[in-house]
Amino acid sequence: MLSVALACRLRDAGLVWRPRLFDFFHIPDRDFDRVFVIADLSVDVQRLADGIAAITFNGAVEWSLDYILQQDVVWMPTESQIRERLGASLEALERIDGGYVCRLVDGAAFEAETAADAYGEAFLRILDGSAV
Repeated sequence: MLSVALACRLRDAGLVWRPRLFDFFHIPDRDFDRVFVIADLSVDVQRLADGIAAITFNGAVEWSLDYILQQDVVWMPTESQIRERLGASLEALERIDGGYVCRLVDGAAFEAETAADAYGEAFLRILDGSAV
């Protein structure tokens, strides 16, 4: 899973999220230091009358949050979800001392401590429009 900071940067750069089962998300600005997962049992996605997605919390939860709007959370894509978004732009992922490097077909390389963050940095470049 991506770091929260990188997930925020990707969201701000325009990464589109269509919530689905087993997606991870973080709730910023609420003093939660955890990541939540959309699941049938406790967290679900509901469409409000105006079409806005609301992430609902079913059942009793210790912090009494009934729902939160999709735009108020940060999607935490998994390594495989970001790799899928990279598609044909991805050339390789290599393990290096201290982490990973993600190489794009245009020759750009992005180093990070985790594979997910290396992919995320590469995809951020694509979202910023500076990649082929």
